[in-house]
Amino acid sequence: MKLVIQRVKNARVTAEGEETGRIGQGFLVLVGVMEGDTPDLCSYLAEKTANLRVFTDHQDKLNLSLKDVGGSVLAVSNFTLGGDCKKGNRPSFVQAAKQPLAEELYELYVAKLREQGIPVETGRFGAHMEIEMTAAGPITLLMDTDQMRKKKDGEGTI
Repeated sequence: MKLVIQRVKNARVTAEGEETGRIGQGFLVLVGVMEGDTPDLCSYLAEKTANLRVFTDHQDKLNLSLKDVGGSVLAVSNFTLGGDCKKGNRPSFVQAAKQPLAEELYELYVAKLREQGIPVETGRFGAHMEIEMTAAGPITLLMDTDQMRKKKDGEGTI
């Protein structure tokens, strides 16, 4: 799985002209499910997301998590995170998971975030969406489970 996490002051998503989600302080998370992803990754990434310490404390240090500040998540599915741009100018999306796996794991990630006590709003899976947000920082992080596995080589999988 690949997540692009942006710290935001606020964010909203509309799908085919209808607002489907709106949050205040928190994270806009673009969620890309890749071929070979499994349900256990959803739990791992939800816990990581909820506990990322990228909000400032009273000393202006990045010491507080989404849980600490009472923030929310706007989770938006984004298959284009699986795009491969190595050859030519037109990305290949063969690494992006297909239905029904992609939707199942996206929904599971959302459910696991909620189990962490995080309020979650969503886009609409598979729809054309428009996102508006006010970035805070800006702070933008990429969580890529393939890269995380490579760093843990020899220690098992995540």
